[in-house]
Amino acid sequence: MSTSSNPTTSTTAAPKHEMTVVLPSNLHARPAGQLARAAATFTSAIQLEYADRTVNPTGVLAVMGLGATVGSTVTVRAEGHDAEQAVTALAQILATAE
Repeated sequence: MSTSSNPTTSTTAAPKHEMTVVLPSNLHARPAGQLARAAATFTSAIQLEYADRTVNPTGVLAVMGLGATVGSTVTVRAEGHDAEQAVTALAQILATAE
């Protein structure tokens, strides 16, 4: 597992947070479902990015459609009041995907 964090905060805009994760396994239905359920619990705008494609992780099919495979790097971004918690939670799911 390899993660990095690059939080950015502005006094005039909603807090932003970003983290990259190297996938320990393919991003298949089970972790995609976990991501979708977790993402739906946050109010921040969340994005998953892989290979120049960005999706809203609240959709299982959208997450699976990224086609991210073992060893690839996925970026989780969020903007909103719970951005840091959202990014941390989703990155944890990605980092422990089986």
